[in-house]
Amino acid sequence: MNPLDWLVLLGTMVGIAAYGTWHTRHTDHLDTYLKGDGTTRWGTIGLSVMATQASAITFLSTPGQGFESGLGFVQNYFGLPLALIIICVVFLPIYRRLGVYTAYEYLGQRFDQKTRLLGAGLFLLQRGLGAGITIYAPAIILSTVLGWPLNPTIVCTGLLVIIYTVTGGSAAVSLTQKWQMAVIFGGMVTAFVILLLRLPAGLGFNDAAHLAGALDKMQAVDFSLDPARRYTLWTGLLGGTFLSLSYFGTDQSQVQRYIGGAALRESRLGLMFNALLKIPMQFFILLLGVLLFVFYQFQPAPVFYNRVEWRQHADGPDGAAFRALEEKHAALHTAKQEKISAWLAARARGDGAAEAAARRDLTTANTATEAVRKEARAALLAADPKANTKDSDYVFIGFIMAQLPHGVIGLLIAVMIAAALGSKAGELNALGATTTIDLWRHFRPLAVHDEGRNVRVAKWFTAFWGLFAIGFALSATFAENLIEAVNILGSIFYGVVLGMFLVAFFLKKIGGTAVFWAAVAAQALVFALYASLSISYLWYNLIGCAACVLLAAAVQTFLPRITRMDADNNPG
Repeated sequence: MNPLDWLVLLGTMVGIAAYGTWHTRHTDHLDTYLKGDGTTRWGTIGLSVMATQASAITFLSTPGQGFESGLGFVQNYFGLPLALIIICVVFLPIYRRLGVYTAYEYLGQRFDQKTRLLGAGLFLLQRGLGAGITIYAPAIILSTVLGWPLNPTIVCTGLLVIIYTVTGGSAAVSLTQKWQMAVIFGGMVTAFVILLLRLPAGLGFNDAAHLAGALDKMQAVDFSLDPARRYTLWTGLLGGTFLSLSYFGTDQSQVQRYIGGAALRESRLGLMFNALLKIPMQFFILLLGVLLFVFYQFQPAPVFYNRVEWRQHADGPDGAAFRALEEKHAALHTAKQEKISAWLAARARGDGAAEAAARRDLTTANTATEAVRKEARAALLAADPKANTKDSDYVFIGFIMAQLPHGVIGLLIAVMIAAALGSKAGELNALGATTTIDLWRHFRPLAVHDEGRNVRVAKWFTAFWGLFAIGFALSATFAENLIEAVNILGSIFYGVVLGMFLVAFFLKKIGGTAVFWAAVAAQALVFALYASLSISYLWYNLIGCAACVLLAAAVQTFLPRITRMDADNNPG
């Protein structure tokens, strides 16, 4: 990076953070701090909901997912529009009518305090760990850009977002996320256009898409019924619907973004904004990753895309073995380029037989290069058992640093850090709100009348969760692509929490004791199945939800006296 990149990067990031901090510096009422001032319009709500979900993981890791596995990950979002419609019809009116700060307050009103605490506790555990994954992503960016060790970058980015989130609360989050998303969209479109321009002369988008398809990167929809396949039409429509229902309907980091809208209509329009745009946005980012894959077919490509990790070993005492793998990969990559040229020539001639034969040769050559990349990952693990061998998260940042002009580099680094700040701020604000409302005020009921103290406590809890996330990011290692890791973590918990809410909404005869023990049992079941089965993680959203609902009905049936007493004491 040169001085122009630094000027763009620092100007963008400091400007956004300072803007949010200054405009919300006098936030001193709990209602405003946790929900905003109640005047938020649908556009700000829509962008804030999108920004909270679209962290740096989305813009760093999703292109890597497209590079590695193609377009199939988009199926993860197929159930999202239906889920948001259900939330607008069922969830949102209830939250607004009751005037709750958190979604889990509703569980307390509908059931009892132990059920409320369980729901809040499951959210805090899952989202607290998820915040650690969220902060890990920008650390990858800055460690690559600055050459810093990973841990100091985790601490620096975490402290920055803690400062302005604690200062302004929900109002600062929504205000800054609006501008962060503007920077993000502008930066990603810029990267897409530059990538198209950097493709070889004569290779248009159509040829690039056909080449990606020849190497199995363009299949967006998979109709397979195999439950072990991670992304299919069915996992997306069924598991994805339940994942989105729980995330947008019961996860406080999302609920908090829309319950403070100026009116019910504004909140609904904000959610529908996401229902319309989320799938196209994710498809676009995955397509960017697919085009990156095509780009590197015509350029010298590293055997391992985390260049910092690789160079540490290639320049070390066992460097000869690593350099031999580099040379082997380079030779096979050159041979693959020859196969690509032969395939493109046959396709241009319209020679179907020659094209089919060339495609078989191309597939064989691609398999050979991927085999060497597997050897490289095995060599890294042999040299260092703690090495991070998942390098797809480094593909896009590597492209930015090596291929883009100065100024644009600074903008795109700002894009990813802006996304990290926006998402992380939303998560911390939600964690602080839930801890204050559902835990602190539960155990300190007299504190409900002390407005100033409640705001101070909320700020301290927000800072605590920021430090917790930093600590998890410092200690964690990830075997999965980051965008998948955060979805896997959510899927383990989300289904059970959703089941609790569905019982509350639709099964009025079931009381708190029944749903509490059903949720505990269902969560234990999900843990056991995740540890023992090899199925798509999206199915756990459906399994956890169904188990919670069915077990609650069973407990209600077999313990009628206990649950009837519970219902009498909690008639909400």
